[in-house]
Amino acid sequence: MRRWLGMAETVLANHSDRLNAINIFPVPDGDTGTNLYLTARAAAQAAAAMDSQDLGVVIGAAGQAAMEEARGNSGTLFAVFLDAFAVPLAGQSRLSGPLLAESLHRCRIRAWSALSEPVEGTMLSVLAAAADAAANASETADAGEAPHSNAVLVRTIDAVVDAAVAAVVDTEAQLRTLHDARVVDAGAVGLLLVLGALRAAVIGEGLGDQIFDRLHGYAVQDPHIHAQQPPAEGVELMCTITLSPLDAAGLRHRLDEIGESVIMSPLGPLDEDSGCVRWRVHVHVRDPEAALAEIRHTGEPEKVAFTELHSDHAR
Repeated sequence: MRRWLGMAETVLANHSDRLNAINIFPVPDGDTGTNLYLTARAAAQAAAAMDSQDLGVVIGAAGQAAMEEARGNSGTLFAVFLDAFAVPLAGQSRLSGPLLAESLHRCRIRAWSALSEPVEGTMLSVLAAAADAAANASETADAGEAPHSNAVLVRTIDAVVDAAVAAVVDTEAQLRTLHDARVVDAGAVGLLLVLGALRAAVIGEGLGDQIFDRLHGYAVQDPHIHAQQPPAEGVELMCTITLSPLDAAGLRHRLDEIGESVIMSPLGPLDEDSGCVRWRVHVHVRDPEAALAEIRHTGEPEKVAFTELHSDHAR
């Protein structure tokens, strides 16, 4: 697992420029590659520092670090992915096909629930395809084959990557913005790279270069697609806040009314004494001060960060 996250950090660093170049959804701000890389770096560093053989402990620490340092829509969803991935692995010292399937299933549920308005043709579609493929592969054991054998794990990971590739290719047809630009979704490609890194860490075989030939707009010689889009407007606001689940639901509702791309995900379990949870909040708004004032009506935010949504930001 530590090797996986280290490989994911490296591959996202290597591909960050191309991911930025095709980043046009939900806003053409050209920073998906940068955001995924910085979030993965925080996760990899946290995992490397964990001296444990418990997969849940290692990935759990990575997920918490990623959530604290998450950047943008894509980085926040990747942090949610890691945090959810860790839960079925608690107490386990070895990954297996059924465990991978269970982790991806939990990731799928958490990612869809974190978003106020989940949209297909994005990372969510890739995650759904990967989870379905893992479930099918892990449940189909040959005669005399143990469900938790290496053979089932290899078959499951292969099925996950194959399904993820197909789902990324399909994103172009699922969103009008991507279809018109003839490009696949940047966040979807980022998740494919992460899953490819998992395959490389476990069985020693990563993504072949021919896979990228199937992704429209992704070749090095292709133009920066986001530069051809109408300029993005507004500000991305991110923060951490401690609220009860009820207050968090109310805040999500108000943010939905004044902004877009709302993501709220818990940072850790419910505190039994206070009845509260720490939440990571992400929203795109036109008036960041008004949004921050709305947040402060419910509690005191921490780690408040504003990023202008325009394509020059990544450069």
